[in-house]
Amino acid sequence: MKKIGKSTFFIVVAIIALFSVTAIFGIDYRYGDIPKTYIKGVDDIRLGIDIKGGVDATFEPADDFDASEDQLNAATEVFKTRLSALGITDSEIYSDSKSDRIIVRFPWQAGETDFDPESAVKELGEMAELSFRMGSDTTTDATGKTAYTGEVVLTGADVEQAEVQTHQNDTTKEPEYVVGLKLKSTGKEKFANATSEAYSAGQPIAIWMDETQISAPKVNAVITDGQAIIEGDFTFESAKKLADQINGGALPFKMETKSTNTISPTMGEGSLDAILLAAAIAFAFIAVYMIFLYRLPGFVAVIALTGQITGSIAFVTGWFGFMPGSTLTIPGIAGIILAVGMGVDANIITGERIKEELRSGKTLDGAIKVAYKRAFSAILDGNITNVLIAVILMGAFGVPTSFFSKILNKTVFFMFGATAEGFVYSFGFTLLAGVILNFVMGVFASRLMVTSLSKFNCFKNRKLYGGEEK
Repeated sequence: MKKIGKSTFFIVVAIIALFSVTAIFGIDYRYGDIPKTYIKGVDDIRLGIDIKGGVDATFEPADDFDASEDQLNAATEVFKTRLSALGITDSEIYSDSKSDRIIVRFPWQAGETDFDPESAVKELGEMAELSFRMGSDTTTDATGKTAYTGEVVLTGADVEQAEVQTHQNDTTKEPEYVVGLKLKSTGKEKFANATSEAYSAGQPIAIWMDETQISAPKVNAVITDGQAIIEGDFTFESAKKLADQINGGALPFKMETKSTNTISPTMGEGSLDAILLAAAIAFAFIAVYMIFLYRLPGFVAVIALTGQITGSIAFVTGWFGFMPGSTLTIPGIAGIILAVGMGVDANIITGERIKEELRSGKTLDGAIKVAYKRAFSAILDGNITNVLIAVILMGAFGVPTSFFSKILNKTVFFMFGATAEGFVYSFGFTLLAGVILNFVMGVFASRLMVTSLSKFNCFKNRKLYGGEEK
């Protein structure tokens, strides 16, 4: 406690203020006609189907291909992976093996104005088939169409995962972006044989998306463990694009769009405005209540709650690099409001504890220290259940590639089929984010601010903390 000085309050407030401004307004830059977004803001949030509506698209195998049920299920998983990579959690995907169809429903992009379903479908990426081929030679027919000539050594179905990594350049010794490749067991032996042949012949192994070559990396070694690195003159954006193309290209067959339709929102953006207005009014009443009842700790609680709300927005936009953003739905907003309510409870518990300790005769510094220490166990007990609920909801109703789905589907839900109900996932996501922020803002930051203010002579009056002046 002695390390917390008078300046700590101003430092914490400045951090919360800077964090809030960047979370709400974002940080972007435009050079000519080229926009560059560093941090997404409120305007970049993708609203769910229930708020803004979206697209209903039907896909079928191209060239009259008769897909089996397993192949159709595999293609369905690819769509789920693509949507997850785009940060789209509010989506519905159905496969119909009788008619060889996959139906995908997902919300419009943030800032969408023309609402063209055909253009929106392009966001999912080309419905092309991914293949790895020996060499990079091509032929061109009379119509000018380019075709590959190399032997197919792998298809997208053999790829387990591709991701952006950093790698030290052997020549410059500087870090550079590369694409890490992990193959399934079906592709390890095939890739080992292919890289052995290509390495001996000095040939690259080209990566193709239908008739388009997207990369032709040189083979520098024989790869037998199913893990490879694709090097090139990559920026982060170009490396991520290639990784997304590889991950999203693992279709067992080529597909084409048969129909696209517009989905009307169930509630609409007008309802969203009403919800946000009601939430703002409720927050104003809560702020007045907290300050009136708990005085200085109540004032600090309002600052902490502001940080918690903007922190929830930051989680939704993907402000934090360790967790991707999420589509915001009406249940997601409910999750934020519920978490804020829990934050209010946490501050009330602490405020009451400070009052009790002061009434028992402790000094101001002693009362604040003991109050936060004893309140923490009660706050932890009240939030741990919500953490478990949020994790289960995100694991059970998230896309199969999400972190919690991978864990829970292997240990808890392995007997059940995977599902992806975006509105349920959105609630769990914002609830979990809110609980985490409750500890950061409502416990840690509040403690720093209250302790710091208590160092000022003008704030040493015990009445400011609910006690009586001696």
